[in-house]
Amino acid sequence: MDTVRLGIVGLGNMGKAHLANIRAGKVEGLRVTCLCESVGTLPKLLEGESAYTDVNAMIHSGKIDAILICTPHYSHTSIGIEALKTGLHVLVEKPISVHKADCERLIAAHTDKKKIFAAMFNMRTNAVFKKVKDLIDSGELGEVRRVHWEVTNWFRTNYYYATGGWRGTWKGEGGGVLMNQCPHNLDLFQWLFGMPQRVRGFCQFGRFHEIEVEDDVTAVFQYDNGTTATFVTSTGEAPGRNVLEISAEKGRLTVKDGTHIHFQRNRQPMSEFCMTAEAAFAMPESWHMDIPVDNSGGQHVEILQNFAGAILKGEKLLSPAEEGIRSVELANAILLSTWKDATIELPMAASDYETILKDKSENSTFQKTKVAAKATSDDFAKSFR
Repeated sequence: MDTVRLGIVGLGNMGKAHLANIRAGKVEGLRVTCLCESVGTLPKLLEGESAYTDVNAMIHSGKIDAILICTPHYSHTSIGIEALKTGLHVLVEKPISVHKADCERLIAAHTDKKKIFAAMFNMRTNAVFKKVKDLIDSGELGEVRRVHWEVTNWFRTNYYYATGGWRGTWKGEGGGVLMNQCPHNLDLFQWLFGMPQRVRGFCQFGRFHEIEVEDDVTAVFQYDNGTTATFVTSTGEAPGRNVLEISAEKGRLTVKDGTHIHFQRNRQPMSEFCMTAEAAFAMPESWHMDIPVDNSGGQHVEILQNFAGAILKGEKLLSPAEEGIRSVELANAILLSTWKDATIELPMAASDYETILKDKSENSTFQKTKVAAKATSDDFAKSFR
């Protein structure tokens, strides 16, 4: 096989973007042969592909070798399981599932390891974060002592949540900023620093919008080695910012907007200086330096290309879907901690979160206000991301 026949399910913003990139020839070895959409906009998008409104029919059509899942969150699990069991290669948009228990079910369906199973964590291709990971893994920073990531540049209007019946609800979206906007940030967090052992979350629900899910979050992560981290995010703060600060033995690294790296480097590691300096108020000498980064990375196109390369050439995956459970677990633990008003030990019990989320989804009395009436069917078709 020299070309992978791909089916795309879900033609919202991201599905259309992936389709456009492949049609434009930006991804070698991938050819879209089937499209599946259930909301009536599909005829406008067809350029010779087979059209489906039933994803299971597309999965079993024999016309695709792989599927790209770009549908609302809850359906990632059921579609992914069916595709894997049918023997397809699978690439799923973030998050891979809404909660840890569904992640476990989806991952368990990947029994044929010859079939490629990947997630669309395109931020791993960002040259800035690749450089940060290299600096951590190589020991250039020394042992990490504290991390603070404030990512509040996810501002959304109330109308944004109205342009889709699923948005801003437990039943439709399975969460708010943690589940929709921040899977990439949480994936990068665990990719860079590993999983913490304890999580304490402080979420506010519908603080800034007419929604029932979280739109303002502060979380504290604790590691057994004493390292602590804070993660702050919101969709209701303007102007927002995106600043990652890492305090380590050899200095302080600051990443702004995912584009610039500044390193205030200690001439002598701080713990060593602390124990050897013969002065009460001395500080280790430090140097300011901007670390150059060549490019922003290939983003979605690079993940698509890597997916094709893994199928056709055996390339190593940049973002295995199995790793997607980690960002979901962090998001779940932050919410569960808020609901229980307690610290959550990791790995968390998947059933605890699933039970509470199911109850919230099934017994919600939340009703969207009249602003939702402004949302058209076309708005809904555009709102899968």
